[in-house]
Amino acid sequence: MKISYLGHASLSIETRDKTLLIDPFISENELANKININKLQADYILITHAHQDHILDVEVIAKRTGAKIISNFEIVAHFEAKGIDGHPMNHGGKWKFDFGTVHYTNAVHSSSFPDGSYGGQPGGFVIETSHHRLYIAGDTALTYDMKLIPDVIGELDLAILPMGDNFTMGIDEAIKASTFLNCNKILGYHFDTFDYIKINHKEAFTKFANAKKELFLLPIGENIKL
Repeated sequence: MKISYLGHASLSIETRDKTLLIDPFISENELANKININKLQADYILITHAHQDHILDVEVIAKRTGAKIISNFEIVAHFEAKGIDGHPMNHGGKWKFDFGTVHYTNAVHSSSFPDGSYGGQPGGFVIETSHHRLYIAGDTALTYDMKLIPDVIGELDLAILPMGDNFTMGIDEAIKASTFLNCNKILGYHFDTFDYIKINHKEAFTKFANAKKELFLLPIGENIKL
């Protein structure tokens, strides 16, 4: 499994034979100006919630690639009205796709479309393939529900956590979240895009190292492999 960071909370995940995009917000992110959305591949697009900085490029990419949307009912209905195929989910549910199983997890945040209409409840995902188990938290506060993920779903190979603070949890809370998740390998995201969420990278690495945890803060366009 290869996980590429496309800036902000946007990811590309390549499994053995499928490519998943997560929350594509690229074309208006100045930090991601080297990423060409017209060249991105996608079989599925997973959306954690309806905010503009998570759905901006969904329609363009989905219509070009034929990708299927995976998200909550309201977000799927929104894009189905635009002619895009989707699979609706809700908290606590799971579904087996051709690339693996997706679990829809709790997130503590808000969710509305750019026009202010209701975007359903925010969530996160655990993606299970035949070889790996990956948690994508979405935009969320630290929540005690995270303890249930390894207990109910199983041991994680990697947890992807927001750590820009202000709109989500910050660095210290992400460390606590990794403890709740019983996962010491963390990929940070949702940081640096705006002034409100800029972080001190050196401080983040030091704090994670002191907690005996491995932190990845990837440059945009770079990747890690599981």
